Amino acid sequence: MHSDAKLQTFPNSLIFIMLKLFAKYTSIGVINTLIHWVVFAVCIYAFHTGQALGNFAGFVVAVSFSFFANARFTFKSSTTTMRYMLYVGFMGTLSAAVGWAADKSGMAPIVTLILFSAISLVCGFIYSKFIVFRDAK
Repeated sequence: MHSDAKLQTFPNSLIFIMLKLFAKYTSIGVINTLIHWVVFAVCIYAFHTGQALGNFAGFVVAVSFSFFANARFTFKSSTTTMRYMLYVGFMGTLSAAVGWAADKSGMAPIVTLILFSAISLVCGFIYSKFIVFRDAK
C-alpha cells in the first residue's frame, strides 16, 4: 500500500479510534482529579472532617462524575445502575488495592497518588471500554 493511502485510512483505523477515545478519557480524568482534590479540601478545611472521610467523599463525587461524563462524551453509551456499580466497584477496589500496597511498602503519599493516577487511567480505560461500556452483542 502506498504511504498516502495509509495516511488516508489512519483516521478510520482501530489505533486512531482507541487513541481518540483514550484522549477523551484522559481529559475527563484530569477534571475528575480536580473534583476529587476540591471535595477533599472542602471536607478537611471547611467541614473539619478527617482525611479518610474527605478522601472517601472526594472519591464518590469524582468517580460519579467520571462515570456519567465518560458514558456520554467518551463512549456515547447509556447509563444503567449495573454499569454504575461495575465502574464504581472496580475503581474503588483498584484504589483500595493501590493504597494497601502503598501502606505495606511504605511508599511516600505523593508516589502513591502518581502511581494510582497512572494505574487507574490505563486500567480504568480498558475496563470501561471492554466491560462497562462495551457494545451489546
